[in-house]
Amino acid sequence: MKRITFNLFRKYLTRLAVYFFSIISVAYAQRVHQFTEGLYLETPYSYGREAVYSDEFLWGYYNAKTTTPKGGAPGLVGTNEAKWTAIQTDTSGFFRPQRTTAGNLSSPNNPPGPGRIATASAPTRNTPQQYRGPRSTYLYLTYQSEKEQAAILNIRGNSAVLVNGELHTGDPYRMGWMHLPIQLKKGHNEFYVRGLFIAANLTFPTKKISLSTDDLTIPDIIQTEDNSHLQLGVIIINNTKNNINDLTLRTTTAGRVRTTSLPTVLANSTRKVATNLDASAVTNTGDAITYLQLFQGDKPIDQSEIKLRSISNTTSYRKTFVSAIDNSLQYYAVTPAQGGIKENQALFFSVHGAGVEALGQAQAYEAKEWGTLVAPTNRRPRGFNWEDWGRLDALEVLDIAKRTLQPNPYEIYLTGHSMGGHGTWFLGATYPDKWAAIAPCAGYPTLKGYGSADGLVPDKSDNPIEQTLIRSSNQSDVISYASNYKNLGVYVLHGDADRTVSVDYARQMRSVLSQFHPDFSYYEYPGGSHWYSNESVDWKPLFDYFKWHKRKVSNEVNEIDFKTANPGISASYYWTTIYQQIEPLAYSHLQLQRDLKQNTITGQTKNIETISLNLNDFSVGSSINITLDSLNTIVHTRKDTDSLIFIRKQMNQWVAVPPLSLSEKGPHRNGTFKEAFNHGMIYVYGTNGSAAENAWALEKCRYDLESWYYRGNGSFDIVADKDFDKEKYKNQNIILIGNSKTNTMWQSFLSDCPITITPGQAKIGSKTFNGTEIGGYFVWKQKDNPTLSVGVITGTGIRGMKAATANQYFAGASGFPDFMFFNLDMLTQKSAGLLDAGFYTNEWNILN
Repeated sequence: MKRITFNLFRKYLTRLAVYFFSIISVAYAQRVHQFTEGLYLETPYSYGREAVYSDEFLWGYYNAKTTTPKGGAPGLVGTNEAKWTAIQTDTSGFFRPQRTTAGNLSSPNNPPGPGRIATASAPTRNTPQQYRGPRSTYLYLTYQSEKEQAAILNIRGNSAVLVNGELHTGDPYRMGWMHLPIQLKKGHNEFYVRGLFIAANLTFPTKKISLSTDDLTIPDIIQTEDNSHLQLGVIIINNTKNNINDLTLRTTTAGRVRTTSLPTVLANSTRKVATNLDASAVTNTGDAITYLQLFQGDKPIDQSEIKLRSISNTTSYRKTFVSAIDNSLQYYAVTPAQGGIKENQALFFSVHGAGVEALGQAQAYEAKEWGTLVAPTNRRPRGFNWEDWGRLDALEVLDIAKRTLQPNPYEIYLTGHSMGGHGTWFLGATYPDKWAAIAPCAGYPTLKGYGSADGLVPDKSDNPIEQTLIRSSNQSDVISYASNYKNLGVYVLHGDADRTVSVDYARQMRSVLSQFHPDFSYYEYPGGSHWYSNESVDWKPLFDYFKWHKRKVSNEVNEIDFKTANPGISASYYWTTIYQQIEPLAYSHLQLQRDLKQNTITGQTKNIETISLNLNDFSVGSSINITLDSLNTIVHTRKDTDSLIFIRKQMNQWVAVPPLSLSEKGPHRNGTFKEAFNHGMIYVYGTNGSAAENAWALEKCRYDLESWYYRGNGSFDIVADKDFDKEKYKNQNIILIGNSKTNTMWQSFLSDCPITITPGQAKIGSKTFNGTEIGGYFVWKQKDNPTLSVGVITGTGIRGMKAATANQYFAGASGFPDFMFFNLDMLTQKSAGLLDAGFYTNEWNILN
């Protein structure tokens, strides 16, 4: 009886605390300024899936050549054709220069998918689509502020915005939760919004630090499981000019309290943080309330409450986990097998389409009697098209699922819809030994043919430097290495009336597979639109096809036919690993045959310098003859402790070599600039330059933080060079912002790098480029850790630095080599503004 009374009293105290917080929250009433008038300018710009971008307006702005916009006045330097035109919002609150287009702008920009059924129409002949976005437009907005003050800017539908000259990321999918804390000047404030069909407002909250609950990363409370150590992702908004590092967040769920110390939140920024919660006292299914209380030091400064789902262990549910990519909180969804999850059953791995939540993807499937379905997130419903960090998210979740669910290792299947259909084609070809069978539904094979919202991956160029950049996207073009599907079962499902992703893509892949594949199945759903019902993914013949296929084990695979474009992404296939290439990021092809009775391995290689062979399937003591490319034969006697052999091509001969030094390139660290954004990366910005250069460095950190949050549901630490503790971050990738003068950590990480950037000069190996308008990106190895990298975002002067601000390395499948440099004129001259781009050798020297 005393225990019951105490619990009731604790609940009373909790509700009383929340009541007082609600009184405090009255002071949080916000003024809102809705932008209703502005000027717009049609101007050429191109931001897509490549390193080269162009923006004629931004070029003029960074060169200080633009003038204050006026109606009817020219908007671009050197031409009178593009002029500023007055515009007002329509009744929905959106600026809509083309009044008859764009449909309902109040909802997010999502294609059909689970819960969003497209109307089926009669079968029509579709031609493969290419992305054609709205006309390139800048919108000019202003606000007269009576004083210097903090505000929150919310824009829906834009890709970026200049706020009094500082670039911030946008909300291109109109999700509505991209809140940008900004500092307004007294008097005239200018906003140059990149994008068409947008709505914008300013709010003026009285709280300087606050919670936001409109973009949560939520776990479910699963009955019969241990719910005492759940983690929730919630947004903290810092609307002050100072970094905040003394925050804690208290959660209260059914009387159980947990308190979490939060990481530093950068000045004028938002950060999604992970907080602990204890839901072990929730014993019934239904909604469960969690109270959130934010403290600065000992002072309560904000509060909120959210609902969690408490569900049975047979219902589709969400699990959260901490990602090794950036130490942020992510989630995946599960639809358990009928009767609950059992060990040694099948695992169905389903990757979702654009705009679809992983939970929605999982809920589209009925429970199967013979296996459990797991749906990763791709980091966001849009995310990275299942490439780059979407690919890493899939691998993380697959590893978690195999570890926690203990499925039958021979019954692991991959499927997905729309963008997830591309993810299925991509993950299936990239990791063909992980799956028993794959089933792309309504998918497109490559971003070279179907560009989606970020546009197309370029296919070709006449510029040799741009050709290097395009080569860096080779891994995305699965048609070029479709032979990797040979040992996989493949089931292709597509509606023949699909107007979102044409059925011609499925027919294209049917043609490709028919040239070599001994076992694939193909079905066009009559009259099927892009999403005609849950049968768009949960199609019985597809799962029947899965039942007929088992993943092979190593001793069953005696023929290898494997391609990769990047060993840092995909290197291994059963008992072989393509360890190093001759020409970086060109396709490498390995074809081997082995005879375990005759103790032979023979075959052909293309663009391979070093491979490793696992010899475990050969008998101990046997002499193994290895002959590649009709060259010399290596004779190797397998010892009891000798299961791995490295062989390298030297002087037109294959020779056995000792295990390679991890200081060389290999699957563990193969370069490319984008590889640096991993392993808990931390940004280190320079403070030793001019006032403008130092301001740019911090601006660049904030811009990337916003972009990473929007695209990747993540966050990272940002530290000034003068405050950086190398020992504290010794196990993390580093992103340096600045050059050898402006960033004092340059020498510490780059003393042995063949690239040096100083004020007015860029040295790339033996090449020297002079000028203050040069910007660039490059990656380098960390000396003290064989897997970690340093990414560098740099410039020879303030205009070169600004040219490096807005690039597209967070766009899925965009190609970035080990290094690239350009001048500010790239914004108007495109590839003609490139100076150099390329790769290091396997020993980390500049490749000539």
